Amino acid sequence: MDSEIEEEIPVHEEYILCCGVETQVLKCGPWTDLVNDQSANKPKLLIFIITGNPGFSALYVPFAKALYSSTKRRFPVWVISHAGHAFAPKDKKILTTSDDPNVQEIKDIYGLQGQVEHKLAFLRTHVPKEMKLVVIGHSIGCYISLQILKHAPELPIIRSILLFPTIERMSESPKGKIATPVLCWLRYALYVPGYLLLKPWPEKIKSLIIRMLLRMMNLQSEFSLLNVLEPFCLVNAAYLGSQEMMEVVKRDNETIKEHLSKVITSVLQSLWKQLVCATARPNLNITISQ
Repeated sequence: MDSEIEEEIPVHEEYILCCGVETQVLKCGPWTDLVNDQSANKPKLLIFIITGNPGFSALYVPFAKALYSSTKRRFPVWVISHAGHAFAPKDKKILTTSDDPNVQEIKDIYGLQGQVEHKLAFLRTHVPKEMKLVVIGHSIGCYISLQILKHAPELPIIRSILLFPTIERMSESPKGKIATPVLCWLRYALYVPGYLLLKPWPEKIKSLIIRMLLRMMNLQSEFSLLNVLEPFCLVNAAYLGSQEMMEVVKRDNETIKEHLSKVITSVLQSLWKQLVCATARPNLNITISQ
């Protein structure tokens, strides 16, 4: 019964040109254009998920569906990919808007600060100014969420939820000590072999490998994950990772203190357990007030 309920939840996939870069946005719920929606049942709040690195949005769909069900389907849940982490399929239309900021305005868009500006540009262009926001960051998405609070205080963010936050001393962590030399120096040596190995593969072979990997991990995806084996996306993910190791050093206590009423970190494990349970039982309610 729960699986039937989950399948009934509409998820709309869009590729949007944001800051001149193809960006995948997965929209859970019947609302796909909040800016031009003039209907009486237009929601007053948007739940906005910023992924970790790599930013493959399709992997967050079960989580988004669980959130949508747990809030009694009252609020849309959107998941955005990172800039440079998604390629639109050949048959997919890329949506554009006249309000999209010019790509030249964002320096180093595939880097960490560029990703922050990329998310800000999307929110300012594709979300109504008066719409309240619950921003959920995962991993490095938490750092981006805090940067949004810092640089865009005008946005009506009522909650910033940090899931498994990586917001300080990344290179000093046990995994960071291994990842830092790989991402900062050795990644250059992997670029050419990666392109030579993965680029010639036809899509059918890549799809087969991805299906096998998902089956081994007991995962499913209703959207394409071909970007997982796309050299361009992997290079950008590695580049972003290298900047994370170098730039995410000191926790931004000033921003956290200023927005303490909005930031949820102390109940992280409790909240995460609720969300995991909600994935298994979509009727479980998680309260997010307007």
